[in-house]
Amino acid sequence: MSSTEYQALIDLSAKIGADPALVQAAGGNTSIKDDDTLWIKASGLWLAHAKERDVMVPVKLGAILDAVAKDDPSAEKAHVHVDQSLARNGLRPSIETTVHALMPQKVVVHVHCVETIALAIRTDAEQLLADKLKGVAYAFVPYCRPGLPLARAIHARMRPDISVLILGNHGLVVAGETVAEAEALLEDICNRLASPRREAPGPDLAALSRLALDSSYTLPPDESLHGAATDLENCRIAAGGSLYPDHVIFLGPGFMIAAPGESAADMEDRLSNPPPVLLFPGKGVLVKKAIEPGPLALLGCFIDVASRIPQGARLSYFTPEQNAELLGWDAEKYRQELNKRGASLQ
Repeated sequence: MSSTEYQALIDLSAKIGADPALVQAAGGNTSIKDDDTLWIKASGLWLAHAKERDVMVPVKLGAILDAVAKDDPSAEKAHVHVDQSLARNGLRPSIETTVHALMPQKVVVHVHCVETIALAIRTDAEQLLADKLKGVAYAFVPYCRPGLPLARAIHARMRPDISVLILGNHGLVVAGETVAEAEALLEDICNRLASPRREAPGPDLAALSRLALDSSYTLPPDESLHGAATDLENCRIAAGGSLYPDHVIFLGPGFMIAAPGESAADMEDRLSNPPPVLLFPGKGVLVKKAIEPGPLALLGCFIDVASRIPQGARLSYFTPEQNAELLGWDAEKYRQELNKRGASLQ
């Protein structure tokens, strides 16, 4: 597709992809409709790279909508609906293609905005949103696994005037007839949902260096990432489990928190599959020496989200079954494989 609006979407995609308050790693996606073609970001690619490489995949819009209407499992295997006459890169469409297809507007933007997630993971999310989004045509969609389950839930709540979706334990979707309209709406909603943020104490780097001895872990490249553990309220939230899909995909279910006096080597000895990040309460974090950019980005996302949760707020954590369905889902296995391959995706 070649048009001024398409180029504007590419520019916006790169802009929001470079903003960790909106998008982290390969999360988030954008789309534009051109008659019966839905051009949408490819699964596993980073929006931040939208101006550097071809990140968009053409999907037959009518076919994907028909699949959703028929509750056809192919609705969450959007690659079978790619328009091969227009396809250029051989990649799969986003795992959230159905979300974009169900929005009637021409331009759709889905982000994992930390301001939105900080509200959408709370048990009182609907009440909070009703106050903050007065006058906005929006729908709150309780958490469902992305793909066909989420498509069903959105379909049940859609009205012709809705241009904003708040996805429980997930993120934000905005839509407009132009890229400029969608961008303005995105900015407005994010501003409305903004919450105060706690500042985390600094790390104990000397103690962490000792705790990393004789292990495959090291200090993270960004000192701010220690806030997951130096802020004890953040650490308490981390101990509760997983709160949104990309955390599970990039960091694994929940966090691994060290017991008093336990070192990274001790934790490796007792864990069959050591995670990419270890938390040491009050001291900071250690990360795998070979950690990829994706998990680092999601660690930063967790801190941005958790630091906006007021003390005592009740949160809606994923169940073990919800964690397992994300990790066992074919679409996410594909995205994980792309992440492992590295290539130019990171």
